[in-house]
Amino acid sequence: MQIEILKSKIHRVKVTEADLDYIGSITIDEALMEAANIIENERVDIYNITNGERFSTYAIKGERGSGIIGINGAAAHKAPVGSLIIIASYAIMDFDEAKKWHPTVIFPKENKIGEL
Repeated sequence: MQIEILKSKIHRVKVTEADLDYIGSITIDEALMEAANIIENERVDIYNITNGERFSTYAIKGERGSGIIGINGAAAHKAPVGSLIIIASYAIMDFDEAKKWHPTVIFPKENKIGEL
């Protein structure tokens, strides 16, 4: 049996940009992506702590060390600048493997990885 399980989570970061005219996705500081084990174009779920909105999109790399969390396209309506969000990704794996799995969870301070 295969199940879907939490792979990575960036817990409580602030949206720094929202661009309605961009084609879509979420821009994430490359250092945060690496620390959370999220790769470019990976599907991520966004949970907006500020307003309760939830949506899925894909990750794109932002400038390393910039702290950027940019919501792009129509999703910018769901997470405007200043929103506090959680970014999560999931993996599908064998049930027995999943029992031993430990997700990568990071808790950045002020959107920076060096300040955990």
